[in-house]
Amino acid sequence: MRVAVVHNFLDSIGGAEKVALTMARELEADIITTSYDPEKVSRMGFSGVNVRSLGRVPADAPFRQQATLGKFRRLSLGGEYDFFIINSDWAVAAAVNNKPNMWYVHAPIREIWDLYGYTREHKVPRLFRGLFDLWVWHNRRRNREHVGHVGRIVCNSNNTRGKVLEYLGRDSDVIYPPIECGSFRYGRNGDFWLSVNRLTKHKRVEVQMKAFERLRDERLVIVGSYDNARSSAEYVRYLQRIRPANVEVISWVDAEKLADLYADCKGFVTTAYDEDFGMTPLEAMASGKPTIAPNEGGYRESIVDGETGMLIDGMDEVKLASAIAEVGKDPKAYRDRCRRRAEEFDTKVFTRRMKEVLGGA
Repeated sequence: MRVAVVHNFLDSIGGAEKVALTMARELEADIITTSYDPEKVSRMGFSGVNVRSLGRVPADAPFRQQATLGKFRRLSLGGEYDFFIINSDWAVAAAVNNKPNMWYVHAPIREIWDLYGYTREHKVPRLFRGLFDLWVWHNRRRNREHVGHVGRIVCNSNNTRGKVLEYLGRDSDVIYPPIECGSFRYGRNGDFWLSVNRLTKHKRVEVQMKAFERLRDERLVIVGSYDNARSSAEYVRYLQRIRPANVEVISWVDAEKLADLYADCKGFVTTAYDEDFGMTPLEAMASGKPTIAPNEGGYRESIVDGETGMLIDGMDEVKLASAIAEVGKDPKAYRDRCRRRAEEFDTKVFTRRMKEVLGGA
C-alpha cells in the first residue's frame, strides 16, 4: 500500500513533526509538506524519510496559515497513493481531494477553536481584533467543511478527542503518539532541571523563569525551538529580558544532544496551557526522570501524580517553585516507575495500532 503522510510544515521540529516523521518511517510512507528544513529533519535522526515539499509558506500569521490551507486545498495526489494520513490541523484541507484518508489529530486548529479567546487577548493587538474575529468565523466554516471530507479520525489523546467532538461534531478513536524509548537512557540526576518547549506564549515559559528566580540554588536549561514569525521573536525578546542568571536557553539541539540532556537532568518541567497531549514529559520519563506539569489537558493522561512526577493545580511560579523543591529532594526515587510508564507509549505500540487502522482501510 502506497501511503502519504500530509503535514503542515517541517521547518521547525516539535512533537507533531516527530510523529509525522516517525509515522512515515514506520509505515514506509512519503511526507507531503510545505516549508521544509532538511538539515533539522536529518539531525533529528530521520534522514531516510522521503519528504515532498509543495513550496514554502510565509513565516507570519495569518499569512502562514492561509497559504498552507490553500496549498493543501488544491492538492490532488489520488493517483499516486492508496491512502492519506493527515497529521496536522491546517493540512486537513487535503482531505477534500485526497481519499481514502484518515486524520490523526494533535489538536483542532487551536487559534480558531479552544485557544480563540487566549489568542485574541494575548496575541492580537486591540486594533485588529475585529478583523481577527472575521478571520476566525471564515476559517471555522471552512474547517468544518474540510473535516466533512475526512474518512476516519484518530486523536492523540482523550483530551483532544473531546475537543474534536465539541467543536467539529465528530467522534474518534485514540492512539497515543510514539515515544522512542530505546533512544533515551538514564545517566544521572544532575545539577539542572530541563524544559523542552516551543517558545510561544501558551507554553507559559515565563512561569518557569519566575519560579527559578525564586530558586537560586537550582538551575534550569530550556531547549526552546521557535519559528521566524514576528510574534515568536517578540516573545523570545521578552523571555531574554526576564531570564534570571540560573536559567539557560538553548535555541535548538539535535536528537543526540537532547537525549544527553534528558539523561543527565535532575528532572523535567513543563508549563504549557491545556496541552493536547505532550510528548516531552514521556521522553523525560523514558530517561527515568520525574516530570512536573500543570494538572491540565493531556498531561493527566501521561503523568501519574505522585508516582512519575507531580501535577499542579492552578499553575503559577510559586506553586511551581514549591513542586520543584519537593520533587528535587529525591528525584532518583521516580526512576523505575517513570521508565515503566513511558514504555506503555513506546513506538512499537503506536506502529501496531496504526497498521491495524491501515489494515482496515
